[in-house]
Amino acid sequence: MDIRKVESVYFLGIGGIGMSALARYFRSLGKTVAGYDRTRSLLTSALEKEGISVHYEADTSLIEPGVDLAIYTPAVKRDHPDYDFFEKAGIPMFKRAEILGFIADQYKTIAIAGTHGKTTTTTLTAHILTQSQVKCQAFLGGISRNYDSNLLLAPGSSYLVAEADEFDRSFLHLHPHIAVITSMDADHLDIYGNLASMIESFAAYAGNIRNGGMLILKKGLNLPLQAREKVAVLRYSSGEPCDYYPDNIRLEKGLYEFDLHHPSGVIHDLILGIPGWYNIENAVAASACALLNGVTENELRAALNSFRGVERRFDIRLQESGLVYLDDYGHHPEELKACITSARQMFPGRKITGIFQPHLYTRTRDFADDFARQLSLLDEVILLPVYPAREEPIPGINAEMLLGKITAGKKKLVQKSELPACLDGSSLEVLITMGAGDIDRLVLPIENYLRGFIQNRNNQEARL
Repeated sequence: MDIRKVESVYFLGIGGIGMSALARYFRSLGKTVAGYDRTRSLLTSALEKEGISVHYEADTSLIEPGVDLAIYTPAVKRDHPDYDFFEKAGIPMFKRAEILGFIADQYKTIAIAGTHGKTTTTTLTAHILTQSQVKCQAFLGGISRNYDSNLLLAPGSSYLVAEADEFDRSFLHLHPHIAVITSMDADHLDIYGNLASMIESFAAYAGNIRNGGMLILKKGLNLPLQAREKVAVLRYSSGEPCDYYPDNIRLEKGLYEFDLHHPSGVIHDLILGIPGWYNIENAVAASACALLNGVTENELRAALNSFRGVERRFDIRLQESGLVYLDDYGHHPEELKACITSARQMFPGRKITGIFQPHLYTRTRDFADDFARQLSLLDEVILLPVYPAREEPIPGINAEMLLGKITAGKKKLVQKSELPACLDGSSLEVLITMGAGDIDRLVLPIENYLRGFIQNRNNQEARL
């Protein structure tokens, strides 16, 4: 499809992180852009401020005439009135991933996939290229703190950086020059059925690499690869010797410094601008992408240090007066483990309280024991009800079931409406919110509550 000929685009599910980036992209091309989403959010409000029309009622009379392309997310069901409207009108309809594939085919694409780590790695790769002479367009799976957006534009650059989403096998629409795979833990079993099927899909993604391209694969991942003479395979790790790996890792003033080994030598004393042990590994993968595409050592050094991370990825919202609050998108057991253990390393000896919102009934069912094991690493667990997203309830699968498996010393189940008030009287030292549902709407109220708590405590101390 020649998207250059499109004049008016409608997005069904425009508030999603991937959909909103595409909406911004078409808006940047001067197209008329509008869309529907079920709920208003900070992201949809931002789109409206940028001149994109968004409505929140499933009412086809709100669709402006003249639409010549409709883009939908797989989360939208086929019986949605808008879907039926465009189908009957004969207006071309494509999934988000298909449109991203059309766009990416026009560029030298760096695509980053993995069941976790891909959003930070994608955003950091895009940041490094943007801060270098190389430049890039980028479609990000989160809001970059450096640019306050999930879309980066660089007219004239031949490079595009894109997050490659394994959900619904979306990443199979990409044909990258460089493909990265960060992890392949079992996930999305409602789509794949089992881990073996998911790994087959990752292998197919790797098989889409263009001739002359490269696969950057985390060392230790057991990925069946078909030998291709015109595609190189390079490996990276968080410390084991291979093509790209860090050494001499040390924590200085809350940030990690390390030396980066690469095929041509060693770059000493790099400083990553965001915390989190696991982000060293993400930084190594991003650095490999950058160095392979012409970024210099000095450019790499400056960009790593100036990186400010991604909203909801080990996102420290508050750190003052002995109280720390951080927010994380983690919704898989391995992501919870990475977040909690990184917090333990950063704040040794301090009480850690976690608020977790399980995401999807199927994921809660499939990983209940693993979720309980990782949440039990916390000193105190505050559990919210399961966020269903696109799913119907499953009998016996709920937050109460998960709470019963958790062995942390203190644990309780609360409703969203009880937050942040239920934090009253809690002896908070380090607080983490985790989840991929609508827990993000609680982040600012919790942050404001904590700031008010600190202010009141300081006022009381001043009067003594």
